Amino acid sequence: MKAMNSKIKTIIFDLGGVLVDWDPMNLYKNVFETEKEARWFLDHVCTSDWNIEQDGGRLIADAVALKIAEFPGYKEQIELFYTRWEEMFKGIIEENVAIQQALIKNPNYNVYALTNWSGEKWKRSLELFPFFKDFEGVVVSGTEKTRKPFDAIYQLILSRYNIEPTTALFIDDNLDNVNAAIKNGINAVQFTGEISLKNMLSRYYINF
Repeated sequence: MKAMNSKIKTIIFDLGGVLVDWDPMNLYKNVFETEKEARWFLDHVCTSDWNIEQDGGRLIADAVALKIAEFPGYKEQIELFYTRWEEMFKGIIEENVAIQQALIKNPNYNVYALTNWSGEKWKRSLELFPFFKDFEGVVVSGTEKTRKPFDAIYQLILSRYNIEPTTALFIDDNLDNVNAAIKNGINAVQFTGEISLKNMLSRYYINF
C-alpha cells in the first residue's frame, strides 16, 4: 500500500536510459573496426545533437540527407543509424520495468511516459517493447514536434492528462531534462543506475 504521507499521485517515466538500455555504440562497435573509430563517428558525424532533432520531429530522410551531404565519405554508416537502429538497444532494464508494472497495477498511482523519440519509429518501438503500451498515456516528442527539455512538452503532458505537477514525480536519465521538469513545477529525479530506482522512489514514500 502507498504510504499515507506520500504526496505523489503520478509517476512519469522517461524510456531510453530508464526502462530500456539504448546506446548507439551497441550498433557502431560492430560497424567499425575499433571502438575508437566508432566513438569518433558518434562524436563528430551522427552526434546526439543531430539525432535529437529527429526526436523533435525532423524527418529521418531529411536528417540523413543533410548528414550525408556533410560527410559523404560516411554515407553507408550514416544510413545505418536508422536502418539498423534496433541494434542500438541492449535490452530492457528489468528491475525498472518490474517497478513500472507494479506501479501501473497500483490504484494509488497514475503512470505515464514522456519520451524523446522519433515519431517515425514509435510504432515499431511498441512492437519491440510491448510494455510501453501499458502506460495510461505517452507523450512522444517526435509526434508532438517538440521535445525535452523545452517547457512546451512538460506543459503538454500536464494539460493533456490533467496532472497536478506538485503531486507528480518525473524520472529521466538526462539531468537537463530533470532540471527542466523541476522548472515546470514537477518533482523530478535523475536515474543513473548508481542508486536503484526502488531506493529513489522510497525517498518519496512511494510503495508498490
